Amino acid sequence: MNLIDRIVHFQSDIAAIRRDLHAHPELKFEEVRTADVVARKLEEWGYAVHRGLGRTGVVGTLASGSGTKSIGLRADMDALPLVEHNRFAHRSQHEGRMHACGHDGHTAMLLAAAQYLAESRAFDGTLNVIFQPAEEGGGGARVMIEDGLFERFPCDAVFGIHNWPGVAAGTFGVRAGPMMASANQFEIVVTGRGAHAAMPHDGTDPIMVAVALAQNLQTLITRNKKPIDTAVLSITQIHAGDAYNIIPNEAVVRGTVRTFTTEVLDLIEDGMRRIVAGTAATFGAEANMTFDRNYPPTINHANETAFAADVMRDVVGDAATRTDIEPTMGAEDFAFMLLARPGCYAFIGNGDGEHREMGHGLGPCMLHNPSYDFNDELIPIGATYWVRLVEKYLPVA
Repeated sequence: MNLIDRIVHFQSDIAAIRRDLHAHPELKFEEVRTADVVARKLEEWGYAVHRGLGRTGVVGTLASGSGTKSIGLRADMDALPLVEHNRFAHRSQHEGRMHACGHDGHTAMLLAAAQYLAESRAFDGTLNVIFQPAEEGGGGARVMIEDGLFERFPCDAVFGIHNWPGVAAGTFGVRAGPMMASANQFEIVVTGRGAHAAMPHDGTDPIMVAVALAQNLQTLITRNKKPIDTAVLSITQIHAGDAYNIIPNEAVVRGTVRTFTTEVLDLIEDGMRRIVAGTAATFGAEANMTFDRNYPPTINHANETAFAADVMRDVVGDAATRTDIEPTMGAEDFAFMLLARPGCYAFIGNGDGEHREMGHGLGPCMLHNPSYDFNDELIPIGATYWVRLVEKYLPVA
């Protein structure tokens, strides 16, 4: 592993910042304290700091040499509305909020790279370090773009990284094409006619419509889309009634759809609307569906992915660089940045949890788990990757 000695030297300082952020988590669009920490460090290192994009986002700009090319590196800052089960010293001080996805670590890795690049200036062009709010359901990347991110801070390419539990610590995973799925949610409100449970013939049972929908909608996955096209349709909620002897007037069905392409998503949404209307009509009920497309699929660009993979090999070697990592049906709003600019999104292994200190929760060290903690040993690995990416993309003549 070819780590930058200087980053290894100040790793403990950046880890202290990471743990401070972990202890003070902030939810989407509330990352005021986090943004203060980031902006203060960037200003200290000589970056031109810009705040307010995406409400609480921070962009640091650093130019070196006379080159006209530019690059963007992105880290997310927000936490989750989750009660932390860990009891170590840096656990969340705010009940009901937790850095359970490692965004504190992502911020730390990019800060470490920003510090080193400010010291070395071994690149020719413009570096934009992008600290983004509201990845967890707020679409902060989209909001920053709408606020003029790439107009104000041009980027010829943009790159992102996410820690990935279950993969050996320090191993990089990437692939060209679909890396993560789109995230979409639906709600179906079924309206029937209530009745006494002993006399169901007097009403129209919306619960039976909901049950039928739960079965019928799965035929879109098994019988309508091509078997080689990946998609998930999961019903996660069915709510109806509040008494054991009354058939209610209404039932609500909610869930999510995940796909790797817009074409498959179109097919599924159109099919859902057809099945919802037809199933309700069969029972003599009515049904209305709302379908929200939240995050598009995260699609890596081929050239930038190959470029990033070469840098990964330089840092951790061939064996720890997996260019065929399995894509996930989870979603990521970095997808919006990849729609706007060419780039690459990658995973860095967080290990299996052995790094956690005494007092950690008894659950697994997995994302969105109350026993999770970021592995601080990734800080010099991820930061070295960021630095070498910049140096290779903006080489000094």
